[in-house]
Amino acid sequence: MKQAAQRRCASPIRLTLVSTPGNGIDGAWWPRSGSIARELPELIDALRPSLGQIADIKINWSEENAVPDLDMLTRRGVAALPGWKDRPQRVMTVIGETGRANLLVVPCHTSPALAMMVLRHAAGLPVDSRHYESERYIAAFDIVEAARRLLA
Repeated sequence: MKQAAQRRCASPIRLTLVSTPGNGIDGAWWPRSGSIARELPELIDALRPSLGQIADIKINWSEENAVPDLDMLTRRGVAALPGWKDRPQRVMTVIGETGRANLLVVPCHTSPALAMMVLRHAAGLPVDSRHYESERYIAAFDIVEAARRLLA
């Protein structure tokens, strides 16, 4: 347990959450590695104050599904590809004693600039207006909207 606490201090969890979860996409989690199971204890600890004791976690993907390449959406010409906005996103539903949260899971290999933009969009956090026209801002918006459509 001491080792996990030390690791938490060295690399804090990358998580955003709306103030009142329970409707649609409630935030996003950006794990540091592809081993999500290894990072789950820290996620559960971080969500406990908002959701109570965690009772269940559901995911909408299997091991066979390819990890989405979110950075692809910021490359030139991708907007012309049919169906690019409808690619499935990874969503994790965390159910606690007092609430639930649907988290968009940002793949660990996503570029920091895009990942941070997705984290902010998913939790409805403000973004500096200088970024409104950037490819990353637009891609983050589309990624979060695709995840919201999965839950609709």
